[in-house]
Amino acid sequence: MRTQCKKRNRILLLGTFFTALCGLAMMLPSAAYAISLDEALNLALQNNPSIKAARTQINQNKAQEITAGLRPNPLLSWDSQFVPVFNPGLFSTNTLDTLQQFDIGAGYLIERGGKRLRRLDAARDQTHVTEAQIADMERALKFNVAQQFVSALLAQSNLEFARADLESFEKTVKINEDRFKAGDISKNDYLIIKVQLLQFQNDVSAARLARVQALTNLRQLVGYDSVPRDYDIEGKLEYLPVKGGVEDLQALALRERPDLRASQLGIKAAESQVSLAKANGKQDLNVSFNYSHVSQASTGSVFFNIPLPIFNRNQGEIERTRFAQTQAQLTLKATEETVVTDVRNAFEGMKSSEEIVKLYESGYLKDSSDSREISEFAYRQGAAALLDFLDAERTYRTTQLAYRQSIANYMLSLEQLRQATGTRLLP
Repeated sequence: MRTQCKKRNRILLLGTFFTALCGLAMMLPSAAYAISLDEALNLALQNNPSIKAARTQINQNKAQEITAGLRPNPLLSWDSQFVPVFNPGLFSTNTLDTLQQFDIGAGYLIERGGKRLRRLDAARDQTHVTEAQIADMERALKFNVAQQFVSALLAQSNLEFARADLESFEKTVKINEDRFKAGDISKNDYLIIKVQLLQFQNDVSAARLARVQALTNLRQLVGYDSVPRDYDIEGKLEYLPVKGGVEDLQALALRERPDLRASQLGIKAAESQVSLAKANGKQDLNVSFNYSHVSQASTGSVFFNIPLPIFNRNQGEIERTRFAQTQAQLTLKATEETVVTDVRNAFEGMKSSEEIVKLYESGYLKDSSDSREISEFAYRQGAAALLDFLDAERTYRTTQLAYRQSIANYMLSLEQLRQATGTRLLP
């Protein structure tokens, strides 16, 4: 009995120990789940419900390929005539041999003009067009994800700056509070500085809200279930110059853009529709064989029938598909011009954003920082007015936020250029 009690106590102690460990683990903060831009793009392509729904169109088209390749079903016919249903007394072997007639036959529709092969070609070409169109939708999704990712990076950078600026200004307020208590500044100057603290606190709140909204919008694009609720992002705002001229980028886009590839495949699909319409203009042949048993005699009959193409030779559909072919050719031309224009506009936008970033980095950032430090030092020494110091502080904050926005604009222009060229690998 004592041994059993000791074992029971040990089990209870171990259970209490593991329960305490589990509770402690739940109380500890979990490591943040962070994703990079490349990971966000992959998650979006795998989990975005809209793109997953669009991809089902490819499977639908492949199912239509199966339908297009089906052959006509053979026809089986059977009949029995002169059955003495209303004279049951006549049912006999003699009546079966001399009076009743039995027919059984089989028929098949022979498709002429290669209709089945033309249907298969048309269905497969349409599948290829759909695949290119889905790739173009993926291109648009990548741009939206990258755009939202850059917005999240900007919000994160602004939040870090706002917090650092708030912490710095809180120290300034504390210093001036001590100066006011020591009689170095007036109460009015101290209150003016203290009230300015509200602006820095508002900046932190606004930046925090912008970050939450950007991450929420990004989560919707990559799929809500693919990342946890408190996920984060990896990366930073940075300036990466692009090497290569607009002509090289336009040539790259003409090779890579999926919407242009869809237009090119659309011409082939239109040609397949013309061939199918011509094949459908050929009349099909019906062939059948019938076995008949009449009056103790068995006979066979062969039937052939084919419509005479005097009036209906599918002229309207052939003419329509020819116009559709011309439409596909004109659409390709319009798409090529759109591609070239998109690349040109995106390139010029990237260059404009690049110039603005270089202007800030050429000296304006340093000038605003130096002006702030000089004004603060002069104010503390009594050589500058309070309004001059606050104006320098405001200019510094505005310049820093504008610089971050300019880098974000440049990164967005890069994403626009990637979308315009149809590839993320820019020279």
